[in-house]
Amino acid sequence: MTTTAPRLGTALARLLILAAALLGTLLAGAAPASAHAALTGSDPKDGAVVATAPKEVNLTFSEQVAMSADSIRVLDPAGRRADTGEIRDLCSGSIVRYGVELRAGLPDGTYTVAWQTVSADSHPIAGAFTFSIGAPSATSVALPDREPGGGLVGALYGIARYLSYAGFAVLVGGGAFVLICWPRGAGVRPVQRTVVRAWLTLTGATLVMLLLRNPYTGSGELSDAFDLAGLKSVLETKTGAALTSRLLLLGAAALFVAVLFGAYTRRTDPKEKKDLVFGLGIGGAVVATGIAGTWALAEHASTGIQPGIAMPVDILHLLAVAAWLGGLTVLLIALYRAPSVERTAVERFSKVAFTSVAVLAATGLYQSWRQVGSWSALTGTRYGQLLLVKIGLMGVLVGIAWISRRWTQRLADLPSGGLSLADLSPADLSSAEKETEGVEEGEASEVDETSESDAVPEADAVSLVSEAEGASGVSPDVDPERAAQLARQRAAVATARRKRERDADPERSGLRRSVLTEAAVAVVLLAVTTVLTTTEPGRTEEEAGRSTSASGPAAVPDRPVDVRLPFDTGGVDGKGVVRLSLDPGRTGANGLHIYVERPDGKPLDVPEVKVALTLEAKDVGPLPVAPDRIQAGHWSASGVQIPMPGEWRIQVTVRTSEIDQTTLDKNVKIG
Repeated sequence: MTTTAPRLGTALARLLILAAALLGTLLAGAAPASAHAALTGSDPKDGAVVATAPKEVNLTFSEQVAMSADSIRVLDPAGRRADTGEIRDLCSGSIVRYGVELRAGLPDGTYTVAWQTVSADSHPIAGAFTFSIGAPSATSVALPDREPGGGLVGALYGIARYLSYAGFAVLVGGGAFVLICWPRGAGVRPVQRTVVRAWLTLTGATLVMLLLRNPYTGSGELSDAFDLAGLKSVLETKTGAALTSRLLLLGAAALFVAVLFGAYTRRTDPKEKKDLVFGLGIGGAVVATGIAGTWALAEHASTGIQPGIAMPVDILHLLAVAAWLGGLTVLLIALYRAPSVERTAVERFSKVAFTSVAVLAATGLYQSWRQVGSWSALTGTRYGQLLLVKIGLMGVLVGIAWISRRWTQRLADLPSGGLSLADLSPADLSSAEKETEGVEEGEASEVDETSESDAVPEADAVSLVSEAEGASGVSPDVDPERAAQLARQRAAVATARRKRERDADPERSGLRRSVLTEAAVAVVLLAVTTVLTTTEPGRTEEEAGRSTSASGPAAVPDRPVDVRLPFDTGGVDGKGVVRLSLDPGRTGANGLHIYVERPDGKPLDVPEVKVALTLEAKDVGPLPVAPDRIQAGHWSASGVQIPMPGEWRIQVTVRTSEIDQTTLDKNVKIG
């Protein structure tokens, strides 16, 4: 019994429905605010109550961010701007810190700090917190509910990102499949259409991302996509430059496609064809590497640890994905739409796919270590969980590929002989007529199942076939309409014969089914990968969590510990604020500075200040520190030793008279 492959229309419809459903689920589940930079500290802290108005508000981030003039806004209780609007760059070494100066003479009350910026890997981030001067108060500030990168604009941007990855994979992988595995495929129309449509998809998605970039990182309003001033500002950013470079490289890719499916297919001289293959291979590799580099230079790989290694690794990873999944897509189209695919072509692609999987395993292992960093982040963060899903899908894909390889080894070449007309049923002829008409119109029509009402009656079909078979030409006496019908019938017979021959090989049908299954899993895998690019890496998420979980003003390694403590000893001049700074705020020797101020911010000269440090978790301390008086209100000590990291309790004793004193304490994370 002949094994028949599933029809392409039904198979592709199911594949597209699966892709759309899964993509929608993944994009809906991804938190749009999740990105790769995180706020790790601020001064004042969230919820802090300070005695006097600070001169500025500082924000510290886990990695570099792109600040604009309106990235940090400080609003008073009535919702008016309390800052000067001048962003100060306070970055030093690995410390990423920005500040904004506050206006003088701010009244007491609760102030809101709202910030929005773009992380170095192109993702928008935003947040808000409050602090109070004097005492908390009611506030009328209402912050927008929209998350950065969310809403309709975020959904459209995510779809465009997905399509750009898919277009890149099919464009690069399809071109490589034709050049390396199946040179004859350059003249096959379905293969040509697939690669050209991939180019159009990648180009269109890139243009959409460029237009949506301004509202995606800013207002979130779709109408701002056509704001020329906003587009100009986007072009000045790293992401804008990457998207523009991608469009320029796609112009070179269009030339590659035109030569591959034009001049290359017309060459008949073997030497000329070999030289053209060499030129196309070098040029195509350069263009493909350049397009892959537009992702590596603007997203994940360009930030974090070891960017000099991560960017080339990311480019290799993308090229390996394209060679495997893009080649798989073109192979699937060829198996269903081309008259035949040589066994040697499938065997060559099997070797290319094996090499791609090896490269993916090596580069993926490095990327996983770089983005996750620990076993706890692998299972306890969203990024790590998605990465586990991706690894599982890769395992499934490799297993199906192994099955496809087994089918390839069993694949037999199509029989050289043809089928007789007696083997063709009326339904075959009617279906073949439809397929022939679709091909004549230049469409990628599929051969649908034929209903009884569409079938040619058997007697008529036999008569028509006899006439078509016996007529080597058309007599001048034959009616033109009848001649056209005979010509269509002859073409239908040839098409039906090719289709029956193509479907008669059970090994080829089995290969089609396994490759189709591979393609379906690849669609899911690509969707998971797209979501991963918009999810905060596990390493960053854990670092941000450690920073925010520490009580008091959390100290990040190599960043000073700043403490502000109001006091009241009850006597004359007994009220004020103690500001303590421990620099660099890590294990080993530190410099200690203490400032004692009146409620109005002026220095308060006190008889004595003492400090003690205790690490209760390790039963260390209290370690006494006796600072020296430098001037009125300023005390200092050098070489303050912190023997080990942990949560230290800092106790400050302030004596304002012979009998009036108080002891203040604060827990801080050091090291």
